[in-house]
Amino acid sequence: MQISVNLHNCDQEPIHLAGAIQSYGALLAFDLGGTLQYCSENATEFLGDVPMLGQSLQAHHLSKLTGASSLISDYLISQQNTRVCHIHAPHGVFELMLHVAAGDMVVAEIEPVLAGSDQHVFFSTHFQQLLNDLRDQTDIETLLQRVTDHYRELTGFDRVMAYRFRQDGSGEVVAEARHSSLEDWRGRRYPAADIPQQARRLYLLNTLRLIADVDEPPVTLLQRPGMPPLDMSFCQLRSVSPIHIEYLQNMGVAASMSISIVIDGQLWGMIACHHMQPHRISREVRMSCHMLGTILSSEIQRLQAVEAHTRREQVAELRVTLLPALMDAEDFGSQLRSAIGDMAGLIPSDAAVISYDGKSAVTGDVPEAFIRAWLFWLNQSLPDVYATHKVEDVPANLRSVMGDICGVMAISIDKVHKSWLLFIRRELIHTIRWGGKPEKQYKIGPLGPRLTPRGSFAEWKETVQGQSEAWSPLDVAMAQELRMDLLKTCNAHNARNERHRIQLMAMLGHDLRDPLNSITMAAQMLEMQDGASSNKLGERIKNSSMRMKRLVHQVLDMSRLQAGLGLPLDIQPTDISLLVRDMLAEHVTAYPDIQVEADIPDNIEAQVDADRIAQVLSNLLSNARHHGLAGQPVRVLLSRDMEKVNLHVKNAGPEIPAETVGVLFDPFKRRQGVSERNKSGLGLGLYIAHQIIAAHQGDIRYEHAEGYVSFIVHLPCTILGDEAAQRISH
Repeated sequence: MQISVNLHNCDQEPIHLAGAIQSYGALLAFDLGGTLQYCSENATEFLGDVPMLGQSLQAHHLSKLTGASSLISDYLISQQNTRVCHIHAPHGVFELMLHVAAGDMVVAEIEPVLAGSDQHVFFSTHFQQLLNDLRDQTDIETLLQRVTDHYRELTGFDRVMAYRFRQDGSGEVVAEARHSSLEDWRGRRYPAADIPQQARRLYLLNTLRLIADVDEPPVTLLQRPGMPPLDMSFCQLRSVSPIHIEYLQNMGVAASMSISIVIDGQLWGMIACHHMQPHRISREVRMSCHMLGTILSSEIQRLQAVEAHTRREQVAELRVTLLPALMDAEDFGSQLRSAIGDMAGLIPSDAAVISYDGKSAVTGDVPEAFIRAWLFWLNQSLPDVYATHKVEDVPANLRSVMGDICGVMAISIDKVHKSWLLFIRRELIHTIRWGGKPEKQYKIGPLGPRLTPRGSFAEWKETVQGQSEAWSPLDVAMAQELRMDLLKTCNAHNARNERHRIQLMAMLGHDLRDPLNSITMAAQMLEMQDGASSNKLGERIKNSSMRMKRLVHQVLDMSRLQAGLGLPLDIQPTDISLLVRDMLAEHVTAYPDIQVEADIPDNIEAQVDADRIAQVLSNLLSNARHHGLAGQPVRVLLSRDMEKVNLHVKNAGPEIPAETVGVLFDPFKRRQGVSERNKSGLGLGLYIAHQIIAAHQGDIRYEHAEGYVSFIVHLPCTILGDEAAQRISH
């Protein structure tokens, strides 16, 4: 009876403690004192007289390879990096490879040099041409195809594959060079368990691995009693796991070689070489393959860096345009939401959602129920970054709103204002071409129950549903960079608002103190006087009360604008000429010492909120009164030009400094230059005037000419659009 189960049992196999070597060479291992602790059973065949286990190496030992004994003795003293020596003997040329293994063991590996091997010479003479060929490639897929071609030419293997690991650990054949008689394996996927974790660790430590003859029995490694198994992680001759041997035999492979592709310390992929007959290649060719693998890893890293740089440049461009606009925005949330299209383009996605203070903007088709459910969950869970491409990984209470959406990446922008940016990918139903059904069989064998490799590598197709394209590490990195930029901007905006709030409270407390004191004192004096004096005091109380009312109204308007609520407008047909004359009459009555020169034609009409336009004119007149030269008149001009009403308010005075012009219409400008006649102003008048005119689809600007400061208002005679006619909105 066979039970189909997932394959994970070989994860525990200590393959670095193989206890055997491949038969084409021999191995000795000495402690640092020169005592032989390990010896392959075939050592005498290769080396002649070998010390007994537990004996020291002497000059007369290893007689078949003259000089080998002294080379090993010298290395025991120097313990240099890995060393390779050629030894010429009557029966051939041999290579002696020396390295220090874990446990301070000096390992000597001996293998015969292959005769007539000149592939490495070809590699050396054509190295620059090959290097240029690789560097000319502009994408990873083409690069891998060119490399597999070069590897096959260099090694003579029947099949050479470029194998790329995916995020789930599985691997895919993305490029291949093969003998014409072999089946095309490009696009085939192999499960992560085909290469267990301890094998991946060895592929990182020892990046080239040759199995010359899969069917050749291994040679046992003898060890001195009481010694632990030899760590063979860096041994070229290390034998092969029985499970892997069975795996290759089931695949029909008689020899194999692998070259690791290592990027940033991680196993990115492999070059896998297969041959249908035993196939040993020389160490020189193996070293050429190793060098080519190093170049390949470097080129892949370069191409990935180019892609990352291009993506980061997009973020940088957005940073240059969006972040200053956000910092300068009167309505931060509206400005942020309006940038959804630009932000969505940074990460490949089908749709995007941005939310700030309960209001959302969307690009693409996203159901409202999806947005509400996800924002509720995010505001409860509060992750900084959340990413999934599988519906099965989505919280259970959210699956009912997913529809055809499978991929969600959410980044937190501002938790104070419950602000989130979501990138969305839809389901991508696709077929995986597995190199055999990805599972093993549970069998009873001579050593008891164990898992064995699958016996068939015939293509097995699996249709995958409930998944989108996975978010790449670069996608996540770009999202995190964007999050940090937006988070810093939001924090700066929140800090500025808090400063404004504190400043506003302090200014309001200070500015209300004077009129309150005036009212209190006038009321006390009024109790003691009558007649003309009491009338003057009554007028003083009235003026102070009006000033308080104006300050309070400005603060309320400011609060609505900062909160993004806008100012309500009541648009009606209005006689602008009459409105301006009435306002000028009130101003002259209230300030009889101020001279006003006016040019107001009759019957200029427009659709406006009369009270708000009166507020604008009052603010401009107050500004001219406070900042104009004493004794000089304030000039007011009204005109109509086609479909536009023009209002000019001028006062004699010096040009406003350039650094102040840039913030004229910002709130809280008192530090930009304070008039002696306007010490108690909040610095909100021009700001609110600007907002009112903008809501009327008009504009207001500053000019200085011929000794006069001018504020010029342009108003359309007709307001277009219902939304603009109802409130100020950004």
